[in-house]
Amino acid sequence: KRSDLIVVICGSAASFMVNRVIKDPKGLHHRITLPIRLLPFNLYETELFLKSKKVTLDRYSYLQLYMAIGGIPHYLEKIKSGDSVPEAIDRLCFKKNGLLVNEFNHIFASLFDNSENHLKIVEALSSSQKGITREQLINKTKISSGGTLTKTIEELSESGFISEYMPYSNSVKETLYRLTDEYSIFYLKYIRKNKGGSWKTLYSSRSYSSWSGFAFENLCLKHEKLIVASLGIGGINTTCSSWRNNNAQIDLLIDRNDRTLNICELKFSENEFTITKAYAQKIRIMKKEFIKEMKGRKNVFVTFITTFGVKNNVHSNEVMDNQVTMDSLFERET
Repeated sequence: KRSDLIVVICGSAASFMVNRVIKDPKGLHHRITLPIRLLPFNLYETELFLKSKKVTLDRYSYLQLYMAIGGIPHYLEKIKSGDSVPEAIDRLCFKKNGLLVNEFNHIFASLFDNSENHLKIVEALSSSQKGITREQLINKTKISSGGTLTKTIEELSESGFISEYMPYSNSVKETLYRLTDEYSIFYLKYIRKNKGGSWKTLYSSRSYSSWSGFAFENLCLKHEKLIVASLGIGGINTTCSSWRNNNAQIDLLIDRNDRTLNICELKFSENEFTITKAYAQKIRIMKKEFIKEMKGRKNVFVTFITTFGVKNNVHSNEVMDNQVTMDSLFERET
């Protein structure tokens, strides 16, 4: 009854905030003026934050840090001026008493009631880089389809651990779930099995290529609005989705209302990315497969999103229509 009071309810325990506040069927029902979902920093904010702490690195280094620990300010705050990327990751993730050595289990215990199902889903999703459907998730976790599974997925999604990607077909059954929390991916891939180890050693292992490619894909998907803006189509209505069949898969497909589609290839590389003869043929097959199943008649462009751009050669000239580099991912969203 008083107009001079504003009540702010704030908490990181997702299950409580979602079920007891946002979806409360009793006293708070339809009484929330403004829900604010506080997300991690994006790349633009991460760069600003680290520079304010005198952590001055190039963007490739900021990108590597983000791929490993994400945009969580509490984690980024522990990076010191003068740290190289391997030094910072070693100290936080692998050395005894490092902040992130055992953070994974603490997170789930503190955020979720009965977190066993949350961990099962995260573990299941970590085994697939391309994402899995709800039916596949049920088979992997043995969690029965119903309210419990739906509630758990919703809590993980609201907390930023997982993301849903609608297919180009718009079939709900084909919706892909992906683990997209950078630290969780990095923990399950490296930290859990290598406590007391060194990122300086793991960084040069064969598994690094697989992880870095997957992590870069996730990063691009989180910054898809900047990719659209960089292509100069920010003023055109667009829908981002994924597509796959038995022969090919597209992780980012930009469907535009100007009768055009962008098939996006997301590639992480320490230097310019080189399109080989074999890879160019793979692109041709993917494009042909997609066009066979495409809805309506539209122009189809192949777009490469890379760290340092694509090396100009006969193959890039044949299969690539345009490109976006990592600098565009550091722009400020408008």
